[in-house]
Amino acid sequence: MNSLFLSAAHKSSGKTTLSIGLCAALKARGLAVQPFKKGPDYIDPIWLGMAAGKPCYNLDYFVAGQQETVDDYCHRGRDADLCLVEGNKGLYDGLDLDGSNSNAALAKAIRSPVILVIDVRGTMRGIAPLLIGYQVFDEDVNIAGVIANMSGGKRHESKLRAAVEEYTDIPFLGALEKHADIGLCERHLGLIPGYEDPHSRQKIASIAAAVSDNIDLERLLELSQQAGEVKPATLPLQPKREFTGLRIGIARDRAFGFYYPGDLETFEQAGVQLVPVDTTRDARLPALDGLFIGGGFPERHAADLAANASLREAIKTAIDAGLPTYAECGGLMYLSQSLEWGDASHDMVGVIPARCRVHEKPQGRGYVKLDTISEAHPWGFPGQAMGTLRAHEFHYSSLEGLPDASRFAYRVERGTGIQQHQDGLVYRNLLAAYSHQRNTLSNPWVQRFLGFVQRNKSISATDVANAR
Repeated sequence: MNSLFLSAAHKSSGKTTLSIGLCAALKARGLAVQPFKKGPDYIDPIWLGMAAGKPCYNLDYFVAGQQETVDDYCHRGRDADLCLVEGNKGLYDGLDLDGSNSNAALAKAIRSPVILVIDVRGTMRGIAPLLIGYQVFDEDVNIAGVIANMSGGKRHESKLRAAVEEYTDIPFLGALEKHADIGLCERHLGLIPGYEDPHSRQKIASIAAAVSDNIDLERLLELSQQAGEVKPATLPLQPKREFTGLRIGIARDRAFGFYYPGDLETFEQAGVQLVPVDTTRDARLPALDGLFIGGGFPERHAADLAANASLREAIKTAIDAGLPTYAECGGLMYLSQSLEWGDASHDMVGVIPARCRVHEKPQGRGYVKLDTISEAHPWGFPGQAMGTLRAHEFHYSSLEGLPDASRFAYRVERGTGIQQHQDGLVYRNLLAAYSHQRNTLSNPWVQRFLGFVQRNKSISATDVANAR
């Protein structure tokens, strides 16, 4: 498969802007571009998916392990003209000193040529020793090209090009100047999601135009052919099953949109109907067998969520009555009694007996390890251990006033969770956590949740039959 791996010397170098622009510009040429994002990010993949016109998938060693990650890359990219991977942080940055979780390690595993995006503000001749250092640090990494970002104009670009061509053998592919009109707005959790930005399509088009005008796309496509052959160790994804009769509600609106495309596809492959629920507009809850409320920015839409009192009451009534429900981060915030941010406070669903407060600094961020408390976890299968789960968290909020007798499904071995190294609040058939899970071979949470939903549906059907 032809591929490009966009990385950098450090975070915030402009990788996302370049990746979005390349996806859109190459798509405009009629190429099928399959985007990927290294790590557990939600927001960058939303933008990349919009630019490429197809879902962007995450590649994450910590959560899925190397072999499953490589297999996923192979299966999802097999029909594309080009696979484009956006790295996170710097090329050699990662969890461990040995670099086993770095962008470089992933690029080597999928045998992809690396394009370095360098923030060149205040740099001219100095770009050359930087590139040489990155080459010699690990000679097994194929640094196939460099793009200068945030250049000071054509004169600056010419000096950068001259230095790169004089002192290195790395192709200089062009430069993007600093333009406010192609910048992506950020907030406390990073970029604003594309589904929230009313001008997202125009921004993508502007970035694509800038990339087309300033980056050597023909040379990039030539470099993508340097990718080596990678073979998966597992079979491709299974075709979708026929509808099983399970209807799972999923909150999808301006407030909630943090979902892994692969997880949603797992629901559909299991024969489940995903029923969208707009928490800001829907007056009532449709007939459901289960409910999934993912992450997002409920604090940004707290007034609209609070104003929709009828749906909040309907959700509380359903959960109190035992509707199997799973809520992650933003979903947990929505299910609390109130959401407080600055001087504003808004009523939420109220099924979790605590107030949610948004702080100025992160309360938990990064990868987590969760030790399952089997006797407390509602999804546990009889005789089947769930073990330690790997996930991630990124939240500025915390719960305040939670009763001491609250039940939790997880002990947090690594990370923060809800309180005192506990996460996964359990109430009746609700599981609500700050941790975000991703469906993997070692943590098939979608199947576990659906099994729990099915068991509860069977019990309810039996109760109805007995009542007759």
